Amino acid sequence: MKKNGIVMNDYAQLCRAADHLEPEMFDKYEVQRGLRDKNGNGVVTGLTNISRIESFQMINGVKTPCEGKLWYRGYDCIELVKGFRGRRFGFEEVGYLLLFGQLPDEKQLKEFRDILVACRTLPTNFTRDVIMKAPSSDIMNSLTRSVLTLASYDRNCNDTSIENVLSQCFRLISVFPMLAVYGYHAYNHYQNDESMYIHRPSKKLSTAENLLMMLRPDKKYTELEAAVLDTALVLHMEHGGGNNSTFTTRVVTSSGSDTYSVIAAALSSLKGPKHGGANIKVVEMMREIEANVSDWEDEDAVRAYLKKILNKEAFDGKGLIYGMGHAVYSLSDPRAQVFKSFVHRLASAKGREKDFGLYSMIERLAPQVIAEKSRIYKGVSANVDFYSGFVYSMLEIPLEMFTPIFAIARIVGWSAHRIEELINMDKIIRPAYKSVMQEREYLDLSSR
Repeated sequence: MKKNGIVMNDYAQLCRAADHLEPEMFDKYEVQRGLRDKNGNGVVTGLTNISRIESFQMINGVKTPCEGKLWYRGYDCIELVKGFRGRRFGFEEVGYLLLFGQLPDEKQLKEFRDILVACRTLPTNFTRDVIMKAPSSDIMNSLTRSVLTLASYDRNCNDTSIENVLSQCFRLISVFPMLAVYGYHAYNHYQNDESMYIHRPSKKLSTAENLLMMLRPDKKYTELEAAVLDTALVLHMEHGGGNNSTFTTRVVTSSGSDTYSVIAAALSSLKGPKHGGANIKVVEMMREIEANVSDWEDEDAVRAYLKKILNKEAFDGKGLIYGMGHAVYSLSDPRAQVFKSFVHRLASAKGREKDFGLYSMIERLAPQVIAEKSRIYKGVSANVDFYSGFVYSMLEIPLEMFTPIFAIARIVGWSAHRIEELINMDKIIRPAYKSVMQEREYLDLSSR
């Protein structure tokens, strides 16, 4: 491989030789790789009052897996969804809860919505000069660039007072849908040679409604579509302080950095396929299964293909059935359970019952296939990514927008964690690494 005339393979080999560490060394020095032990338990690196994940209970002194639960400021997220579904859109309501620690009354909710509406605007010519310039198929990169550029329009960029950071967070929460959707349209026009259209957000619509309206050429969407997307945004809004992008938010915040740099760092973390990009892999995997299994109702054929994927004989050769299993949850992911509760209804409305049947079958068969293949320390169940990609595809959301939609939701959680870190911050977060370097004597250039 050559880059600018330089043979990179040779240099890569030098890096591999210099940086390789034997796996047993981590056991020798009792280092927990990825800040997790062999049982998947995470190293506790901080305290938070924003959310909690529950995946096990202590019964007679024994750690016992239980049905997964996700709590937002002390409220079960499933109960929160039940509270607003069918009555109103919940993104703004739950956003208020995460930021301020309490559910809003009608007056508080209206004031918060009005604040977000007032902030839902970009600097003059920003769309033309920043978003439409150098468009990228990687909308997350486009989104990150836009966030960093917004810093140059903020005279108080480096002010880390809670009042100013709140103001910055309000603005970012409000404009994220615009930055992401406009970034996609710029890419779709300049690189896919499709028509260009930029719809301004409506002051009367919710975040979910505006997202669909700005994304679609005809601005049209159904009430069911908007309600499903709104629920998806709420479920992706927060997931404890231990996930990669939220931990990144707190680490960079602890250094004293500005809000735009902190959120850009979180975005860079989220875009990784092991984090926010996982649902894309699910959709790609499902497309391959659909193309290679002629009868989607044949359990034996589906099971056989799942085994091929697990044996690295199919799909991407990684040996993973994407959308199955979670670093924390074992018996169930509560977000996946909520998704499944409305995915059948949406599939029926979209004429995708056959697809839903295949997803349901794989949700049932995959844990069995995985259990047969390897001994695992905990149960395996469908995670939120398994159904979210299917939902987004039924909402006619392009693949390039899957992770940006995750970001549009998670910016609320990041904002809450940034503020909590600022209020309680005492020291910069500095994890320790054990050096296993060997000392060597210096040799003069002519002697090497």
